[in-house]
Amino acid sequence: MKNKSYPLQKTDAQWLEELGPERFHILRQKGTERPFTGKYNLNFESGAYVCGACKTPLFESNSKFDHGCGWPSFDEAIAGTVEYIKDTTHGMIRTEILCANCGSHLGHVFNDGPTKTGQRYCVNSLSVDFKNE
Repeated sequence: MKNKSYPLQKTDAQWLEELGPERFHILRQKGTERPFTGKYNLNFESGAYVCGACKTPLFESNSKFDHGCGWPSFDEAIAGTVEYIKDTTHGMIRTEILCANCGSHLGHVFNDGPTKTGQRYCVNSLSVDFKNE
């Protein structure tokens, strides 16, 4: 993770103990789960998606849509909850999205969404938890 100070601070050892190795890899080391394997990819219940590390609400269920890409897709985040970082890894230019409260990696946002926002927040299921209404 980068050295920015976030409201919620923990050591890597604390995060690893709380999250376990798989979630730690994605949330804290910017990993990616395989497409079509995440438990929230096709979840369309009413509620909110919260950060898998700190439980900050990030996305409302009414912003979720099925893009067919294999990861949960949203057309907007709850205002002020997501940080946007230029990502030039893997020979691409993308916008990484992080939880603004703890700095955990969520996925990326693209300008190819089918709704009026034109956005597609492509999020790892392991980066979030779902809270029913």
